Amino acid sequence: MIVGPRDHVVAVAELDDMAAAELGPLLRDTARVVETLCRPEQTYVCMWSHGSDARKHLHIAVQPVTAEVRAHYGGLRSEQLQARMLADGDEPDITDVQQFCERARELFRAITDSGNEDRS
Repeated sequence: MIVGPRDHVVAVAELDDMAAAELGPLLRDTARVVETLCRPEQTYVCMWSHGSDARKHLHIAVQPVTAEVRAHYGGLRSEQLQARMLADGDEPDITDVQQFCERARELFRAITDSGNEDRS
């Protein structure tokens, strides 16, 4: 999953106070959704903003890494795993992506509803 600001921002250092305050809980909730859906060994949270020759736009990847994924890529981890995955260009089946997104939306709604109940 990718988390990114709505406004054009190329670095965390450029976030205004409101966006910075929202980022932590949003990343936590996104990681919770990923962990619930994928049951990974680990969830990577990495910032990317590279364009071809300069910073382009802030994107924060929240990526589940399962034993199956690591085995598929020869046991690679961290940035080596991500680089290989990007270089290989493997893309998941669109139906799988759509199903994942619907389940993720449901979990985000549940998290949001739960948070609203806690504040009442």
